[in-house]
Amino acid sequence: MKLYYAPGACSIGIHVLLEEIGKPYQLEQVDLRGGAQHKPPFTNLNPKSKVPTLERDDGSVLTEFPVIAHWLARHNQQANLLPKDDEALTRAEEAMEYVVGTMHGQGFGRLFRPGNFSSNEAEQEKVKARGREIAETGFGLMDKALGGKDYLGGQFSIADAALFYTEFWASKRLGMQLPKNCAAHFARMLARPAVQRVMQQEGLG
Repeated sequence: MKLYYAPGACSIGIHVLLEEIGKPYQLEQVDLRGGAQHKPPFTNLNPKSKVPTLERDDGSVLTEFPVIAHWLARHNQQANLLPKDDEALTRAEEAMEYVVGTMHGQGFGRLFRPGNFSSNEAEQEKVKARGREIAETGFGLMDKALGGKDYLGGQFSIADAALFYTEFWASKRLGMQLPKNCAAHFARMLARPAVQRVMQQEGLG
């Protein structure tokens, strides 16, 4: 397998899952700032022009964070990346979809790329403010979901890899204060050996 990634992008969550699985894989960095995602050869692999992109051993390509995460979990059951309990699995999946679709897509999307939401430069600070509000609301909901638990599904799962990358963005890139349970979750994630290896590999330590 080969993961196409950018340091500190949402692909960091898939990178963590690959390290947790422990099977051989390759990394190829995509220069997002330089626009490599919009040009061949990357667009030949993923015309959506974004990471994470996973090239499987047979040459086929998977895109979209939840799809890649689920595929990795299903095909590497020894890694226990999905809760065994049906309700815990359902809640973990629910959390992951919200993190990726709403917190990332609607919240951090506005914070990092306000121009995608308004071409009027005079409105972009309002766009960012709305993005921060969405992200903060999301962390409040995730804080409640983590109540009395170390991880979203009770055990480490693919949902935690998703929440981790938004916690990383909030804490390390934007200086946002995470609510208590999310802050504890982020610290717990940073203490995992797989996460420490990923941070080192991506030059984020």
